[in-house]
Amino acid sequence: MSNPLRHAPLAAALALATALAGCTTTGGTAGPEAAASAAQAERATAEAIDRALAGAHRSEANRARDRYRNPKETLQFFGLRQDMTVMEVWPGAGGWYTEVLAPVLRDRGRYVAAGWDPKSEMKFIQDSNRAFQTKLDSNPEVYGKVQVAALQAPNALTPVPPGTVDLVLTFRNLHNWMAREEMAPAMLKAIHDALKPGGVLGVVDHRADPKAPVDPRAKSGYVNERHAIELIEAAGFEFVGSSEVNANPKDTRDHEQGVWTLPPTLRLGDRDRARYLAIGESDRFTLKFRKPVAAKK
Repeated sequence: MSNPLRHAPLAAALALATALAGCTTTGGTAGPEAAASAAQAERATAEAIDRALAGAHRSEANRARDRYRNPKETLQFFGLRQDMTVMEVWPGAGGWYTEVLAPVLRDRGRYVAAGWDPKSEMKFIQDSNRAFQTKLDSNPEVYGKVQVAALQAPNALTPVPPGTVDLVLTFRNLHNWMAREEMAPAMLKAIHDALKPGGVLGVVDHRADPKAPVDPRAKSGYVNERHAIELIEAAGFEFVGSSEVNANPKDTRDHEQGVWTLPPTLRLGDRDRARYLAIGESDRFTLKFRKPVAAKK
């Protein structure tokens, strides 16, 4: 039985994004001039993404991930524009998407990297925050305008003033929030608060076998797609659509060490390494949500 969530092929989704770009936040439809301007902004953003992906600041190891993570197509599906205020939640120590978002938004937009609580006493978090800041400091020309904030339940939950962000992005983090009791609702509420009415939330995560029992804690790292949508809708978001741009049919999603069996982690070391490298990174869902313009009564 086909998955009813996979109803928005990328081309159609991009067309929808173009149409939405020509609408006002009150639902009015823009005229031809506004539509042409939106199309021009899309082209300019696409060119900026291409330049960022080809930039000398990116390592060969990170470039090698492009074929699995499809950054350009993913960001276009979510509706990224150069003039937006964008908050990425938990960019991680390596800041993989930071390498793309920071230069794209540097001149006309605003990029907020909302990471782990700097007051945390956990060594892992301290080391990760330090590594991310070192990355930013290493190349001020690219990262000099990145704004670092904290968004981590239950402590640091107000990374930006409420209602000031156009687009929130988070990549392969929902399963981490689900693994900790009450973290997912708290994180999603903070994201909802940060977004402007009509603002967009883009979520990418490892997709569980839809035939497998739903694990609300996502212990394997894989998340049931329908459960993810329901969880995010419960936080007050409207589901806009999905894209298969990050799908990987080679992933059987039943590995001994969960998703961490696959690259880039390869938790089993050299055991069956060639097999897992041939599979590549995990099968992933790519989901787009919107904060309603008007609060539901």
